[in-house]
Amino acid sequence: MKQERFDKIISTQFNISRRDARIAIRRGKATLNGKILRDFGALVDVDADITFNGQALNYKQYIYILMNKPKGVLSASSDKKKQTVVDLVPENLKRNGLFPVGRLDKDTTGFLIITDDGDFAHKAISPKYEVYKSYLVTLDGKLTDEMVKAFADGIVLADGTLCRKAVLTILGENTARVKICEGKYHQIKRMFGVVGLGVNELKREAVGGLSLPPKLKEGCCVELSLEEIQAIFTNS
Repeated sequence: MKQERFDKIISTQFNISRRDARIAIRRGKATLNGKILRDFGALVDVDADITFNGQALNYKQYIYILMNKPKGVLSASSDKKKQTVVDLVPENLKRNGLFPVGRLDKDTTGFLIITDDGDFAHKAISPKYEVYKSYLVTLDGKLTDEMVKAFADGIVLADGTLCRKAVLTILGENTARVKICEGKYHQIKRMFGVVGLGVNELKREAVGGLSLPPKLKEGCCVELSLEEIQAIFTNS
């Protein structure tokens, strides 16, 4: 059975600082198996009966939150001047150490995972694991079959960077779906710039085999199950 320091459990699971957790524990605000425990450094089974301020603990090693990111919000954990995606996470899902998995540009909307699991984030982002991200794109000009081929062959960006092969599917005269398995800075905008088009709207629809729920409104979040997390690594 996994054990962790008592103050770390209280801090991470109840979204307070380690210092505040220690103070509260010393003041008798936390219990272990029905008895007050004031030793904040004690090693405790994470599945034990723990309460804090009368609230029972439902231990989760990590949390995975899916947000429908709205425009104008930074894909960052914190910023002194601007609102971030972590700022939008509701209190019942907040905990220490949350960060967005990858980045969506400020004006890009859609599928964004926020978590505190670094290993998961690495696997979801790294091109090595070939987790494809799907985007709906609205452009300022007409799409052509030549563009589809160029994306499939691998676009060379203006600075000479070679992009991996991408899937471009034409949906309308100026709308398309793009699937890529990497995330270079402003990549999709730069790819379309090479073929002479500008991006007017960009929305991420899916990552791997998990799609954005159609009823999830912009700015809203939902906690993902382990089955949904696993679906990310099965490309659709």
